[in-house]
Amino acid sequence: MAHAAKDGETVIIKKYANRRLYNTRTSSYITLEHLAQMVKDNIDFKVIDAKTGSDLTHTILTQIIMDEEAGGSQMLPTNFLRQLISMYGNSMQALLPGYLEASMDHFRENQAKLRKAIEDSIGANPLAQIAQRNMEIFKAAATAFVPGAPAATAEKTPPADADELSTLRSQVEEMQKKLDKLVK
Repeated sequence: MAHAAKDGETVIIKKYANRRLYNTRTSSYITLEHLAQMVKDNIDFKVIDAKTGSDLTHTILTQIIMDEEAGGSQMLPTNFLRQLISMYGNSMQALLPGYLEASMDHFRENQAKLRKAIEDSIGANPLAQIAQRNMEIFKAAATAFVPGAPAATAEKTPPADADELSTLRSQVEEMQKKLDKLVK
């Protein structure tokens, strides 16, 4: 399995003629799925041809995208792909990579801002806090009714809610006892 690079070092992946990929950091063979997970985990890597030493990172990343698109996880619209293909050989071809990279960076920044705004609004909204507590109680109750399920762990509960939580737990326990009696 792929592990994080130490101190921001780039992990070297060697690609052999038999199409196998070898992670020099972990001394193990990996798959394209491992590389995709490394990208998602923000682990920097470089794929090189084991025989020639040429950089194959771009080709491998493109292959990962092709596999994802072919596997039903289509993210790139057909019209976008047509427009992208039409840009090859165009005088604007040199500008497109920088533009696409800047657009993706901007998209990720907006995504992070939206996520933060949603988290902040949940924290400030009393109804959202109640809904979140209810969801935690529901999850705890659901695990109580599933045999062999791991017991619900104590969630991040502020000390002020400890009495309320213990009251709710006792109510859930009473409901469990009543259900046990009905089942018997």
